[in-house]
Amino acid sequence: MSKAKPSYGNESISSLKGADRVRKRPGVIFGSDGLEGCEHAVFEILSNSIDEAREGHGTEIITTRYADGSIEVADHGRGIPIEWNENEQRYNWELVFCELYAGGKYKNDTGENYEFSLGLNGLGTCATQYSSEYMDVTVIRDGFEYGLHFEKGENKTGTKEGYTKKATNARKTGTTIRWKPDLEVFTDINIPVDYYLDTLKRQAVVNSHIKFVLKNQVGSRYETTEFLYQNGIVDYVTELAGENPLTSVQFLEGERRGRDRADKAEYKVKLSCAFCFSSAVSQIEYYHNSSWLEHGGAPDKAVRSAFVSAIDAYLKQNNKYNKSESKVTYQDIFDSLVLVTNCFSTQTSYENQTKKAITNKFIQEAMTEFLKEGLEIYFIENKAEADKIAEQILINKRSREQAEKARLNIKKKLSGNIDLANRVQKFVDCRTKDASRRELYIVEGDSALGSVKQGRDSEFQAIMPVRGKILNCLKADYDKIFKNDIITDLLKVLGCGVEVRGKAAKDLSAFDLESLRWHRIIICTDADVDGFQIRTLILTMLYRLVPTLIEQGYVYIAESPLYEITYRDKSYFAFDESEKAAILKKLEGKKILIQRSKGLGENQPEMMWETTMNPENRRLIRITPDEAAATSEMFDLLLGDNLAGRKEYIAENGADYLELADIS
Repeated sequence: MSKAKPSYGNESISSLKGADRVRKRPGVIFGSDGLEGCEHAVFEILSNSIDEAREGHGTEIITTRYADGSIEVADHGRGIPIEWNENEQRYNWELVFCELYAGGKYKNDTGENYEFSLGLNGLGTCATQYSSEYMDVTVIRDGFEYGLHFEKGENKTGTKEGYTKKATNARKTGTTIRWKPDLEVFTDINIPVDYYLDTLKRQAVVNSHIKFVLKNQVGSRYETTEFLYQNGIVDYVTELAGENPLTSVQFLEGERRGRDRADKAEYKVKLSCAFCFSSAVSQIEYYHNSSWLEHGGAPDKAVRSAFVSAIDAYLKQNNKYNKSESKVTYQDIFDSLVLVTNCFSTQTSYENQTKKAITNKFIQEAMTEFLKEGLEIYFIENKAEADKIAEQILINKRSREQAEKARLNIKKKLSGNIDLANRVQKFVDCRTKDASRRELYIVEGDSALGSVKQGRDSEFQAIMPVRGKILNCLKADYDKIFKNDIITDLLKVLGCGVEVRGKAAKDLSAFDLESLRWHRIIICTDADVDGFQIRTLILTMLYRLVPTLIEQGYVYIAESPLYEITYRDKSYFAFDESEKAAILKKLEGKKILIQRSKGLGENQPEMMWETTMNPENRRLIRITPDEAAATSEMFDLLLGDNLAGRKEYIAENGADYLELADIS
């Protein structure tokens, strides 16, 4: 008999209470129940100490990462109020550590206690406490030291008041919070040291008068790192731009008052921005009330609008555009811009609790006008630098347009697979359409095409001849590469498009592994110096244009025999000197004929099948990415532009390969 389903009535509705509001739904508060949420909890505690220091209470914040996974943040602020609160008729420790949406930053809309607050919503401290295995709090204020101990969201201090209290002679006030994130709440609590280094550095950048110290416990010792940027974002932009920026670093600052909507309260925003232009570096970072806005929001929209407007106006006013030339885009500017904004406001609308973007309409409008005005003045007062900027932005723009044109041409060249044999000269396809069986033999020249074509299994083996030595793709630029018919024909046959790594040709990338028409790509060249060079050039082409095929193990080299040894009507094939010696020993005393292997084009079809194409007998060398870094370095050294390095390598190692040299 089946059980009756429970009824859905008045008793069915329930709510989470106390610590369960966070412990059972951490993603709602922290944005994730994984490592990212655990990291955000750290930032929430750190934010409160930053707010205190920024209001002038303390100049140093010490964060300790303990080996057991616990974390401690200590400041020299005023100390969190702990005792009885007459207005709320509760203890302050309850409001701060056990009540969501409570805190010292709600006095009025303009921020009576904290003018520019990072931790404004009253969630962080309480939510972190609720999500911890334990939390220990030490507060020094008013001549006393207070202590609190929580476990899994409950106060376990063991006193009637919920805290301990003792007199102290300590001169400095402050709050120290140590806690351990709970694995019952988060799926991962092992926060890497890089997170702390990155976060504390960013906070030092935007809080120039505060020293941030990280103590990382490793075994029984502590590794200490300090961050302090005396000139804030100006020093940081200088660091990012490196040794040879295109322009000097500019700093703009100002204040505005306004409102997001006519019926909303007016608030204040403090704006600052440091930037310069570079021909080698591009980086943009936005901060608001000390929080790094990973996704930007209002500041990003303001920067895009202001910089495009101001630079486009300058280009037009100074006749920098060619006739009928299109307007610059933000991407053209971004490619050479190093910029950091650091803004504060008494009211902030974050996109969500994780504070990775803000949405204030007034901040966006105020910042747009602020930047446009600053840029116009900068261009007028620094004509030489403005001209440099204009020249670089136009170079970026024209390079982008050229790359886009090249991308469209490549896409047109490489697209489609209808009547492939009719569009690629001398390509010989196989019958099966099953990509998991198809093999492509890339062979050397038309003469090899004949013997390989006759010696293959036409059901699953296709032939693509390359005519002579192809272009060295490590030395040539993309425009030259894609004008080469041999290369574009081969890419058509492969069918998967191209992938171009790096900033230079991001618009060219059109790679799709699912469209690859082959299970194996087999390079088959003569066993001589010319054959080895052609093989290397083909590998170089694949390495630069479709490296994933090598990484995924689709590329092979077919070994061809060096010697054919004939005894009566039977042939033996030796692929190296040791195999030759073994065969000769086996046939010792017999009348034999030894022939050095001919080029592929001179081989009989039967021999080609038996030695190079028959899956039962052939020898294939699979090209693997195991030594990818070493392979990349050697390709660049031997086939790239480093002439001095190549000469040095040949001088040191050339003797090892002298026997293989084609010297007559």
